[in-house]
Amino acid sequence: MLTPDDSPVRGRVDVDGRLIAADAALADLHARAGGGEGGPLAVPQLASLARLVRRLGIPVARSVLAADGEEDLDLWVRAVPEGDEVSFTIASWTRRLAAAPLPSARPSARDADFLRADADWSWDSDAALRLIALSSEGMAALVADGAGPALGDPLTRLFVLDEAPSGGLPLLDALAQRRPFDEQYVTLRGTDRRFRLAGVPVLDAAGEVTGFRGGGFALNGQAVLEPRPARPAEPQGEGGSAFARRIETALRTPLHRIVAVAEQIREQDEGPVRADYNAYAGDIAHAGRHLLGLIDDLADLEAVEGADLEVESEALDMADLARRAAGLLSVRADDKDMRIEQPDLAEALGAIGDFKRSLQVLLNLIGNAVRFGPAGSTVRVSVEKRGDVAAAIVIDQGDGIAPENRERVFEKFERLGTREPGAGLGLYISRRLARAMGGDITIEGGSERGGRFVFTLPAA
Repeated sequence: MLTPDDSPVRGRVDVDGRLIAADAALADLHARAGGGEGGPLAVPQLASLARLVRRLGIPVARSVLAADGEEDLDLWVRAVPEGDEVSFTIASWTRRLAAAPLPSARPSARDADFLRADADWSWDSDAALRLIALSSEGMAALVADGAGPALGDPLTRLFVLDEAPSGGLPLLDALAQRRPFDEQYVTLRGTDRRFRLAGVPVLDAAGEVTGFRGGGFALNGQAVLEPRPARPAEPQGEGGSAFARRIETALRTPLHRIVAVAEQIREQDEGPVRADYNAYAGDIAHAGRHLLGLIDDLADLEAVEGADLEVESEALDMADLARRAAGLLSVRADDKDMRIEQPDLAEALGAIGDFKRSLQVLLNLIGNAVRFGPAGSTVRVSVEKRGDVAAAIVIDQGDGIAPENRERVFEKFERLGTREPGAGLGLYISRRLARAMGGDITIEGGSERGGRFVFTLPAA
């Protein structure tokens, strides 16, 4: 068994993950792990790191713990993309007895990063398996009958889940056992499109599952769909849709990479980071998310101002929508020590509208209340029937909006001097969507301090 001296150990894998060059110690480890000469790199942790680096297109240095018989190898690895290949330099190679696995060990954020690096698209869910985030590639891949998935949709509403050969559903088993899953095969409802889902649980301080971070893999040899069908070239004037699409295509993927790398630095997965560097990484991630939000606003602006804007007319429960939106924003509220009061579970209020667009409107209204409300305050969300309309009322404890500005805030790019980041498009887009569904958004006065936004839809 070869053991490295103090010299770095080097290796290289090709675009297919095959170990095409290796110093003796790495070649020996590869062989002990069951790999053949010129075959795929058989050390899973190094193979995953190579895939991550190839996907991100940047060098990554990190500590890797690899099994080697009855021992563990603690490796410090730097992986660098070189064209379609990835080179390794292992600067530290320490042996130690393998630690006994902890049944309730919390999967690291890095596990989810590795999984997402291999996936065709990424997703996040809450503990009830409802979507709370979906990449643009996922939105494109999951379009069915002209409509895509919506935040708040349960995974079980989007997919028909296959049983495992041994029986049971891997996704639900993983939720019950608080562990990762890898082979949940699914069919997108209403289509014959097949995917494999994999995910890593997100656990709170008590070890309870608060959701999953995962990836989706296309089956049947299908490619991920383009976000929008090709259209004839359009003029690049102000607000031109061709320009907006080019901006989205050119910026979204690199910005996702920037945010992911900044978060890896901030979470200190690779070990301690100087406090000022940690703060810089947090600023980079925050700025990246702000730019992604602007891209989303551009895409929504294009949609609501288009002559072909289409909205569904379906039976909705306004109280259920309010609870979903409040639940999706609860983490953001917790970060500011804020509380969101929402309708009771027994409460229901029928309305007619588009589920996805209505949820988008409420997410914007409640999100604004959290953003502009003072730390430690409460955002109240209630529903009531008013004649022939169903209303959702969002009340915050911020500075409120003066009567003379209650129409101005709905104008495009209007921000009323706030220092909070944003393009001033959220309320403009939300009102356009509400009116397209036969409803509206208004601001009411009240005896209490703060803003009082009312979102209405036709009552069912």
